[in-house]
Amino acid sequence: MIRALYTAATGMAAQQTNLDITANNLANVNTSGFKKTRADFQDLLYQTIRSAGSSQAQGVQVPTGIQVGLGTRMAATQKIFTQGDYKQTDNDLDVMIEGDGFFQVMQPSGETAYTRDGSFKKDSDGKLVTSDGYAVQPEITIPSEADDITIGEDGTVTVTVSGQTAPQQIGQIQIVKFLNPAGLNSLGKNLYAATDASGEPATATPGQDGAGTLSQGMVEMSNVSVVDEMVNMIEAQRAYEVNSKSIQTSDDMLSIANNLKR
Repeated sequence: MIRALYTAATGMAAQQTNLDITANNLANVNTSGFKKTRADFQDLLYQTIRSAGSSQAQGVQVPTGIQVGLGTRMAATQKIFTQGDYKQTDNDLDVMIEGDGFFQVMQPSGETAYTRDGSFKKDSDGKLVTSDGYAVQPEITIPSEADDITIGEDGTVTVTVSGQTAPQQIGQIQIVKFLNPAGLNSLGKNLYAATDASGEPATATPGQDGAGTLSQGMVEMSNVSVVDEMVNMIEAQRAYEVNSKSIQTSDDMLSIANNLKR
């Protein structure tokens, strides 16, 4: 019975963490480029009372053993990189990746980070930056006299300057792909960092080598489904309740055993 108390406690702790992850998904339902997280669980060690195949008598083997599990724990949290919903903004500097890939931005530390959030802005120098001022890589500088900005599916950025009829190409947005995007490390601010698990970033031109294409005037919304998360929340709540019932039942059984002799 003491074993059941600790086993049920691991289940309650796991469901607490599960609810934390669900709450974070729901909190970011309107965050541009956000990718939902899924919790993966695994069972803990087993106490083996009798091994399967052990000898019961001469020439007789036990067909099945006796093992009692000791609970559960979280095995991993995994980002799900499915495409988010499209939102049309008609803002010239909003860009969405349709398909695989990430934008590259330079952090103040000098390290490169990666993002799916293409709601870019223009800083005081005309550079294309994120909402936090991190410059898109390779850098794109928009001339102050530019009247019209066009970003093509292949990332080509052209502007029309006052007094000129022919558009002028000022750069090309490159995106990167990872062999294992789920291995990226979330940094917050809609940014990810490469890790040994994600593999090295492979730079690609949008629309080539399996990389997604770009759409100007669009923003990729979160891929969180409110209905799915509500179902996950109900499941976590019910699982938490039944584990607490296990603890209560174990306590009742201990109380009964304690009162056998008065």
